[in-house]
Amino acid sequence: MKHPLVALCCAAICCSCTSVDDDRIPAAPVRIEFPTVGTWNTYGVAGALDHRSFIKSQRIPAGFPYSEASATGFGGVLLVGSYDNTPLAYDLACPVEAKQDVRIAVDAEHATAYCHVCTSTYDIFRTGAPLSGPAADKGYALTRYRVANSSSALSYMIITR
Repeated sequence: MKHPLVALCCAAICCSCTSVDDDRIPAAPVRIEFPTVGTWNTYGVAGALDHRSFIKSQRIPAGFPYSEASATGFGGVLLVGSYDNTPLAYDLACPVEAKQDVRIAVDAEHATAYCHVCTSTYDIFRTGAPLSGPAADKGYALTRYRVANSSSALSYMIITR
């Protein structure tokens, strides 16, 4: 009788779903508009594996036409072109550290992002899921934002979930 119970517990553990927590970063407004195709072509992502950071308080990227309504989340916004050319956006703040000034950086050679403080790595070109380090151990994914088509079919805006 003891063995079937042990087998049942092992099966439940092995088959249980794993989930990630993508809600570790404090909620902060996000609004980055690309009002024209030209603005998107200059400041957006050109295709798969392209990336760009947006931090309004530091005027990154230089020359981007931020407005009064613009907001770049808690730690800034990372805009990437996914493997299938779909634009994705994440908060730049590392979810393990959860500090505005501890931001992930892109490792283009490995097609990932990493935190220089906790050493976690993330799959930024698919889901923002943790790949290694404390983020993977704890199931902390990057906070993802919505990228929506604006009024023009060829321009976008990034907004809070």
